[in-house]
Amino acid sequence: MTTETNEPTRLRRGITGLLLFAFILGDVLGAGVYALMGVLAGRVGGLLWAPLLVALLLALLTAGSYAELVTKYPRAGGAAVFAERAFKNRLVSFLVGFSMLAAGVVSAAGLSLAFAGDYFRTFVDLPVIPVAMVFLAVIALLNARGIRESMGANLVMTVIELSGLVIVIAVVAVLVSGGGGDVSRVVQPPEGAPVAGAVLAGAIIAYYSFVGFETSANIIEEVKEPSRTYPRALFAALATAGVVYVLVGLASAIAVAPEDLEESSGPLLDVVEASGVGIPSWLFSLIALIAVANGALLTMIMASRLTYGMAEQGLLPGVLARVLPRRKTPWVAIVATTLVAMLLTLVGDLATLAETVVLLLLFVFLSANVSVLVLRRDPVDHPHFRVWTFIPVLGIASCILLMTQQRPIVWLFAAILLVVGVVLFLLANWGRSHSKAKESERSR
Repeated sequence: MTTETNEPTRLRRGITGLLLFAFILGDVLGAGVYALMGVLAGRVGGLLWAPLLVALLLALLTAGSYAELVTKYPRAGGAAVFAERAFKNRLVSFLVGFSMLAAGVVSAAGLSLAFAGDYFRTFVDLPVIPVAMVFLAVIALLNARGIRESMGANLVMTVIELSGLVIVIAVVAVLVSGGGGDVSRVVQPPEGAPVAGAVLAGAIIAYYSFVGFETSANIIEEVKEPSRTYPRALFAALATAGVVYVLVGLASAIAVAPEDLEESSGPLLDVVEASGVGIPSWLFSLIALIAVANGALLTMIMASRLTYGMAEQGLLPGVLARVLPRRKTPWVAIVATTLVAMLLTLVGDLATLAETVVLLLLFVFLSANVSVLVLRRDPVDHPHFRVWTFIPVLGIASCILLMTQQRPIVWLFAAILLVVGVVLFLLANWGRSHSKAKESERSR
């Protein structure tokens, strides 16, 4: 029987199961929890753990669909590949891929702003935008150097960022053991809002903390034995992230009052300082910066690989599929996505960017959950993961539910990005038609 690991690819298969687990965990454990815990506190009060738990369960539904689709069709391009096979429509495939791509560059822009904010100002007080742009340029250079080098850096940074979250949990445990903190705050609801509505609204923000697992679909051509490796790494990484997030949510509520967390742009640093344990502020700020940098690196790896995959499909200009001969990295795609992310640093605040990322990804996830059902009629000649049928059905319902909770301004921002995508699609089609017409004239 033919396995997908024998299928030809222009990319190097250098990612092992451990590296893939670290890739997904590192992306999920990125700036979401380090930068947005304060925003979350403003939505749910002391119930920080509740929306994190709800978001984990919702993310696992779509992750099940991804596990089946990615192992069934192990090609760079992710959801755009699945949509093309399921709906047989180039525009739909393009919009799904472009939504993912837009979410990636918007997320990278937000992460670069988070990097250049209060955590960075612990060391040097410099203007945010220039720091964010230089940061993105450094990420691009590492991305272009090679997937093994990028994944190696990710492995180190994932260990560091996970240690930062363990520090938060540990110092609050010390605080509680000494009689400090306020454990009753973990069940303190927000003022003037029904608990169920507040938790659901908070889940939209918390969902951003779990997105990232979908980026792994775009490096599947570089994974060894993907049918066996991918599902294990995916579910293990999400489960690990979920446990850590819930514990961090509990610790944050115990150590710092929700109203104080809401006002902070470095909420976990405030938690560590409130514990009274002698962890230097500069040390924790450095860990937070590494966490944000890791999230940005993995996001830009995804965006460049997705751009490469869409160019290979003919959904984007072919120049974006150019690969460095020795490094085997899609250098034109890396440059293009980095420039767009740099431009996006000029607009929007972190909370709005995060919600826009979630909305764009909900379109992608909705498509993936529908695709897994449609493509059940499409057998392949290699073994792959198969999810229970009710999982993608619940995944579709969860995406629609979360979409109904988004703010109008977020819908507007996402709509503008999608309109830009449609214009690019039409221009690309015109360019291909024009090139074919010229070739026909020459052949006469």
